[in-house]
Amino acid sequence: MPDTPATTPARRTRILLADDHALVRRGVRLILDGEPDLQVVAEAGDGAEAIEMARSERPDLAVLDIAMPRLTGLQAARELSRTMPELRILMLTMYDNEQYFFEALKAGASGFVLKSVADRDLVEACRAAMRDEPFLYPGAVTALIRNYLDRVREGGDVPARAITEREEEILKLVAEGHSSKEIAGMLVISVKTVERHRANLLQKLGLRDRLELTRYAIRAGLIEP
Repeated sequence: MPDTPATTPARRTRILLADDHALVRRGVRLILDGEPDLQVVAEAGDGAEAIEMARSERPDLAVLDIAMPRLTGLQAARELSRTMPELRILMLTMYDNEQYFFEALKAGASGFVLKSVADRDLVEACRAAMRDEPFLYPGAVTALIRNYLDRVREGGDVPARAITEREEEILKLVAEGHSSKEIAGMLVISVKTVERHRANLLQKLGLRDRLELTRYAIRAGLIEP
């Protein structure tokens, strides 16, 4: 009787997981590693580390928390989309916020998963991303439809970004409590340039001081409260 040829096991999707909370990473890893087709091969604690790990490990998929130190998940997603266009990206967040959702799409993410229902949605979101299909949780679908209908009614286009990427970097660092001198050193620009960007931020956003900038940064998903 002829031998039955052995079937080759399907290759597992190699995943980079980035979240600044080790406990969250552990829980998410348990969910993903429990699936036969998914495997976490690298972890990162902030956006900058996520970029480094993606470049060294070359994963198939990056699952990025939105609010992280140094660089947010959105900032990391923009950089990874530019430099590693073949990498699929999912955003993970605890906030059901329309703005995060639209920013995530603009940053190159193919899906948006709420941490509160990660045990239910994340596995399917990973598989959808690897099929080149978007994954939207129900609230995000509602937001997308509402945004589209609003634009149709107003006859307008998608609104432009309120602030530039450089202003976003400075806003995040200001909200994290860094001084202008510290920010200048971190971004390798002059203190005068930092102060100019900061003044522009206050004017553009209609805010008065660091406290209001910090509140805005929390709402925008740049830092966690």
